[in-house]
Amino acid sequence: MPDTETNRLADAASPYLRQHADNPVHWQPWDDAALEAARERDVPIFLSVGYSACHWCHVMAEESFADEATADVLNERFVPIKVDREERPDLDQLYLTICQLVRGNAGWPLSVWLTPDLKPFFVGTYFPPEPRRGMPAFRDLLTDIADSWDDPDDREGMEQRAEQWTRAIEDELEDVPTPDDVPGSDLLSDAGAAAVRAADREHGGFGTGQKFPQPGRLHLLARASDATDREVYREVLDETLAAMASRGLYDHLGGGFHRYCVDREWTVPHFEKMLYDQAELTRTMLAGYRLTGTERYATAARETLDFVGRELTHPDGGFYSTLDAESEVPAGASDDTADHGNREEGAFYVWTPEQVHAVLDDEELADLFCTRYGVTDSGNFERGTTVLGLSQSVETLAEEFDRSPEEVGEGLATARERLFDAREERPRPPRDDKVLAGWNGLMAWAFADGALTFGERFADTAADALGFVREQLWDAESGTLSRRYAAGHDGTAVPGYLEDYAFLGRGALATYEATGDPDHLGFALDLARALVERFYDAERGTLYFTPSGGESLVARPQEVSDHATPSSSGVAVSLLLALDSFAPGEGFADVAEATLEANARRVRSNPLQHSALALAADDYTSGHVELTVAADGWPEGWRERIGRTYLPRRLLALRPATDAALDDWLTQLGVAETPPIWAGREASDGPTAYLCESFACSPPQTDLGDALAWREQ
Repeated sequence: MPDTETNRLADAASPYLRQHADNPVHWQPWDDAALEAARERDVPIFLSVGYSACHWCHVMAEESFADEATADVLNERFVPIKVDREERPDLDQLYLTICQLVRGNAGWPLSVWLTPDLKPFFVGTYFPPEPRRGMPAFRDLLTDIADSWDDPDDREGMEQRAEQWTRAIEDELEDVPTPDDVPGSDLLSDAGAAAVRAADREHGGFGTGQKFPQPGRLHLLARASDATDREVYREVLDETLAAMASRGLYDHLGGGFHRYCVDREWTVPHFEKMLYDQAELTRTMLAGYRLTGTERYATAARETLDFVGRELTHPDGGFYSTLDAESEVPAGASDDTADHGNREEGAFYVWTPEQVHAVLDDEELADLFCTRYGVTDSGNFERGTTVLGLSQSVETLAEEFDRSPEEVGEGLATARERLFDAREERPRPPRDDKVLAGWNGLMAWAFADGALTFGERFADTAADALGFVREQLWDAESGTLSRRYAAGHDGTAVPGYLEDYAFLGRGALATYEATGDPDHLGFALDLARALVERFYDAERGTLYFTPSGGESLVARPQEVSDHATPSSSGVAVSLLLALDSFAPGEGFADVAEATLEANARRVRSNPLQHSALALAADDYTSGHVELTVAADGWPEGWRERIGRTYLPRRLLALRPATDAALDDWLTQLGVAETPPIWAGREASDGPTAYLCESFACSPPQTDLGDALAWREQ
């Protein structure tokens, strides 16, 4: 039995947990030894949930968890447990839910006090070391809770509250509503109208406070625009994409997107870069490009993929999780001591006019860059620094600097390249180098989608990522997927959740679509079969987030709402509906239909909160736009033509040119009969396309443009 009276995080796989290994707090990982210690000592658990790039997690660690007096209280009167929310999203979801229900808000660090049987009785987020703005001092709070636990009368009330809160978690996450019909053709219009009502028409995005990307809403707007031709849907989509691609959310030198912006105008971001944001926003920008033709969106997507390939990719192919928001302040950048040692949020990314002029050593070029990106003496961030954002158009700059637009463009490209190289010499933000199966699936999906527009090298990256995950985390013999790879640690220690199977399956399917390699389709089918077996409850007709027979927690949650990532239930349903076209005898569509019916009332009442499920419901009611291509690989130029075309509910179904070669595919995939999406669709006088929608199909076309034009008739 491990020694639970010492800090046990030094050997943790999670970089976030290892960040706390030097705390005087006797931190425990979430494991049997720690939970048993709480039962044996009959003391509460203090559960702290965070992640490596979390700014306020760092703050609370330095203010409280590094404090000896606070550690003494935690060690003597609690069992303190640290959890990385990225490794254990099930625990995070359970206790974040009660924080939201009780306090009306939730976030990280998440601070939860549990009975020894894991039921929550007090919850919050960040607590300061001294009373501040109505918040109690953390150490005082710890003492008050421990004293109440030791008082029999107070403890009885705490345990009653724990029972009530646990029932609330069960009601919110585990119970299944009465099934109803899947929302019909009016869903997209309703979702689009709701998005317009929530839109900030002045600055783009949604709401009038902090701005989060909300990619699910944007995909709903794109589909609603295509389905209804209502111009306002496209306008709101365009306004939001333009704001995200041109202001502070986007890294204009290195590519990639920060997590969110702290202001309405999208000027100042929270600087962490999460893998899932790069994945989801790449696909959103690509959808916007295909719908509107705006080149800036394609550029943002391509540069984001380049950023991930350069800075978040394992040498053997997998994708790392996060870049921190904070980094060391570059030498000479400030005369002040930062709040947290010499680390500051955004230090890697911001500029002053003096720094720009020093790097470029060309007064006109530096002035051109500063004018283009809004770099001023007063700045828009801390210490007079500037977060880059597009402030002037190239055309305006051409007039102001008496240069042609082409000369301005060339000058700005030169300036960006030189400033990027100079920025590379700055202290870099720390990287969380664990590889998560589900997040890798989302990123592979984005690379595969990007390959349709930008070419083969992005498809290769998607395939390499899938190969890495299959090698490190997939057990083909048992059909089980583990969630996390970290060098030097047991990757099977964290079993996969629904999001891991669903997101990775979606990435595998997209990689098949981009490459025409049936091995990726076979992997998607294997993941879907395992997903149904482990996460579908036939009696209740729904998908759960945790596997059957998994660890017993206070509830078995579903994930039906979108959060920072799309809901795993929604992505799983869309995956099953798509794969039913290739393996119609396996019942994938039945599982998808039952899950949609179980959540129909939720989706109908609030499609924006359930955008992934709403998109899946649209797949179900409207059917896919199926494009079958019979050829030996992608014909020259066809893939890129599709990559410029907006096709909602798109399902690409490459197959060999002849039925004889297709038989080999069916054997490899374990599919007994030729599915309708491939049946009777051989090549005719060269590569041949068949486009089908709403139970009608185009004639065989040897010109892809003719097949795509058929849909517009």
